Amino acid sequence: MKKITKLLSASLVLGFLIVSSFQAKAHCEIPCGIYGDSVRIALLYEHIETIEKSMNQINELSKAENPDYNQLVRWVMNKEEHAKKMQDIVSQYFLHQRVKPTLASNDEAYRKYTKQLELLHHILVFAMKSKQSTDVAITETLREKVHLFEHAYFGDNHKH
Repeated sequence: MKKITKLLSASLVLGFLIVSSFQAKAHCEIPCGIYGDSVRIALLYEHIETIEKSMNQINELSKAENPDYNQLVRWVMNKEEHAKKMQDIVSQYFLHQRVKPTLASNDEAYRKYTKQLELLHHILVFAMKSKQSTDVAITETLREKVHLFEHAYFGDNHKH
C-alpha cells in the first residue's frame, strides 16, 4: 500500500510540474485576466534590438582573418532565440489571446481587426527572415511593423 501511495504522490507531483511549466510558457491561456500588453510590445522592441546586435556581431566576426567560430555560433543562436521569442509573443500572446475575431458587419472594428492581423503576420514573417539573414534592414522593417501594430492596437494616442 505504501508503494502505491508513493507512486501516486510522485505521479501527482510530476503531473503538476508538467502542467505548471506549460502554463508558464504560454502565459497561462486559462484565461487568467492578467495581461501586460505594453510589456509585450516593449519585449518585441528589445528582441529586435538584440537581433540587430547579433547580426552586427556576426557580420563583424565573419570579416576577421581567423573568425572565432565559437562566438559566431553563439551570436547565430542568440539571433535565432530572440526571433523565436518574437514569434511566440505574436502568436501565443496577441493572436491566441488578445486580438479578438470581429464580424465583418461591424465595419470599423473589422478594419481594425484585419489591420492588426496584417501587421502581426508581417512581424512573424520578418522575424522568420531575421533567422535567415544578417541584413539589418530586416530589423528596421521589424521595428516599423511593431510600431505600426502598437498604434493599431492601442490607438494613435498611445505613448510607448
